[in-house]
Amino acid sequence: MKKRIDDLGINNLKILQNPEYFCFGIDAVLLSDFAKKIKNGSNVLDIGTGNGIIPLLLSAKCICKKITGLEIQNKLYNLAKENVTFNNLDNLITIINGDIKNVENIFSENSFDVVITNPPYKKKDSGIVNDNEFIKIAKHETLCTLEDIIKQSKYLLNDKGKFYMVHRPDRLVDIMHLMRKYKIEPKELRYVHSKIAQAPVLILIKGVINAKPFLKTLPPLIIYNQNGEYTEEINRIYGKDINYEKW
Repeated sequence: MKKRIDDLGINNLKILQNPEYFCFGIDAVLLSDFAKKIKNGSNVLDIGTGNGIIPLLLSAKCICKKITGLEIQNKLYNLAKENVTFNNLDNLITIINGDIKNVENIFSENSFDVVITNPPYKKKDSGIVNDNEFIKIAKHETLCTLEDIIKQSKYLLNDKGKFYMVHRPDRLVDIMHLMRKYKIEPKELRYVHSKIAQAPVLILIKGVINAKPFLKTLPPLIIYNQNGEYTEEINRIYGKDINYEKW
């Protein structure tokens, strides 16, 4: 199947996507917006970058020194590299083909100011497993676990380094436990709801290496209003022409 070109609705950025792979969704876009206040000049790593959507969006939302995307799947790695070149961002974004579990062989310790990640949400043997290998790896902890990501983020981040992640609310206890286990103190939490009267479908969480305990719960982010239309905040985040996988 041929690749398509989607407009990201910001800074004239466009992204090449192959529908046979796992195309980016709303979670990646919300995560990049959640992390947009990172300090200017930061060295950022996106774990599991897929087609490179988060580095592309961060290039428009933040003033970063360097953005690196780490991707284990060869085809997605090549697509992410193509997307970087397609948008003339080779001087800012680097894509690396590698396994987060072997990160010590790729990066030096304490080499990043920020780690951002949109990891697989489901445990390896839970839920319905998709026959598509790309979707299975994106949704299930097939090649890495939540603990792998948090543990290796501790290795990668410098003191007071920032950790940003999007995940599912049912994993929140596991997330907080593992963050504290690896000295990443949870500092901000935001629930994402499809509609205001419904249970949250996502969580956005920020942690800081070796920080003092104090968790701030931010106002909820609502995707749809009562008329079933996007809320003002979602429209602000996406712009009019952005394409993404809907809930």
